[in-house]
Amino acid sequence: MVSMAHSSLLILTLMFMQLSSTSGGKILVFPLDGSHWINMKVLVEALHARGHEITVIRESDSWYISEKSPLYTSVTLSCRGGFEENFGIFLSRQLEIRLQRKPTTFWSRFLTHIQMEKLILDQFSEFHKKMSETIIHMFEDEHLMQSLRAAKYDMVLTDPGIGGGALLARWLQVPLVFNVRWTIQGEAHFLIAPSPLAYIPFTATELTDKMTFPQRVKNVLSYIAGMYTLSCITEPAYKPIVKHYFGPDVDYSTFFLDADIWLMRNDFIFEFPRPTMPNIVYMGGFQCKPPNPLPADLEEFVQTSGDHGVIIMTLGTLVGKLPQDICEEIAAAFAQLPQKVIWRYVGQRPTNLGNNTLLVKWLPQKDLLGHPKAKAFVTHGGTNGVQEAIYYGVPVVGIPLFYDQPENLSRIRAKGAAVTVDISMLDRHVFKEALMAVLYNSTYRVNMQTLSKLHRDQPVKPLDLAVFWIEYVIRHKGARHLRTQSHKMSWFVYNSVDVIAALLTVALLVTLICISVVRLLWRRIFVGGKVKCE
Repeated sequence: MVSMAHSSLLILTLMFMQLSSTSGGKILVFPLDGSHWINMKVLVEALHARGHEITVIRESDSWYISEKSPLYTSVTLSCRGGFEENFGIFLSRQLEIRLQRKPTTFWSRFLTHIQMEKLILDQFSEFHKKMSETIIHMFEDEHLMQSLRAAKYDMVLTDPGIGGGALLARWLQVPLVFNVRWTIQGEAHFLIAPSPLAYIPFTATELTDKMTFPQRVKNVLSYIAGMYTLSCITEPAYKPIVKHYFGPDVDYSTFFLDADIWLMRNDFIFEFPRPTMPNIVYMGGFQCKPPNPLPADLEEFVQTSGDHGVIIMTLGTLVGKLPQDICEEIAAAFAQLPQKVIWRYVGQRPTNLGNNTLLVKWLPQKDLLGHPKAKAFVTHGGTNGVQEAIYYGVPVVGIPLFYDQPENLSRIRAKGAAVTVDISMLDRHVFKEALMAVLYNSTYRVNMQTLSKLHRDQPVKPLDLAVFWIEYVIRHKGARHLRTQSHKMSWFVYNSVDVIAALLTVALLVTLICISVVRLLWRRIFVGGKVKCE
């Protein structure tokens, strides 16, 4: 008994030592505001539960990031980013462009696309300009920078959709971890991993990994135009900062690629198969977890649906309402269905709202999607919503609006688990047809449930995997052995153009020498011999 007690004490002591070795790290978080913070907060919560000390840098007018929290200590910059008000204006303008011209012809689709692209580029340029001003404000605050250096952080965790975190990690000389899908220079894979355009669709093309020749032409042209445009947007914002604070010899093009670990917010259930790198860790659906019981009033409403089940509709946290005429069409389509509908809605109540539809200002999305009676999910196609639909196995009716939403929904549509509706073409008949397809064609549900089974069948939960690699970086003070040298090479060297040119030159010289020798022998043997005989 004494021996067993000693063994138990030894095991507890070892467990405590292991916990201590992985806990207590000091992590500096430089997040991107808005919906991206929802993802980052999931990691913050998990790291806080593991005993890490977390500091979050925020602007004074942060939209989602609270100044006071039991999870972290905040450092509030005195400058204003204007994220919330500018974002609202931009979304309204983009939605207006999408609705003003119905894409019935190639020309109308082209004009709408050009207008949308110009608006997005203008907004991104303004956004990165504002962010560069915030970074300069931060670096010019000597007291703040000295306090950050004195804190001796173990690592910086950031979203590379903005450049401040990477700059800060370099200045503090600490390891860097990305919570990433998008960076300031585009989709993360295109920056760090080999990306053959023959079967890897570029961002916003809505192509699949099986492309026809015209589609491959479109893909290549989109890549060239997209990467050039992104460089034109971001270089004016960040390149002068790099030059001023880190010296003219620092290569801007590789500055933001020097992360130890890339925690990628997708996986190959959602993404098409493609080459990857050893320091990319896939954590798609890391925010998903088993559902909690619904509030009593919602549970009662859901149970009244009987065998028909429930449709959940929400356009995320950024879009509270659509134009009233579209809402009327959506309400009319819902009213014709036997299913119950729970619709997150802010605005004037539609006049033709059916008795089967419940309007709410907020809904527990995960808990509703995880309910056995959930039959369909109407969504704008945000990354979080799409990943949650996969996790819970609920087929999707997508109404893409902005940014990566059309791309996200195109991935699920290609896997046979979603139907999408162009909002500019939406009326009660089109919308009802999409709903009926998802509700009564079992293929959509079967395909989504297959994706769900694949997603859940993993040896380690995505969130646990992400936390492990963050703690791995803390324990080993980085992960340089996993970082490739490819992004430090010029395209000339990376593609071995110099080697190919050298080999071709050698081959050409050998060929010329062989030809010269043959010609010389020909002349001596045949021409010379002929003269001698004569």
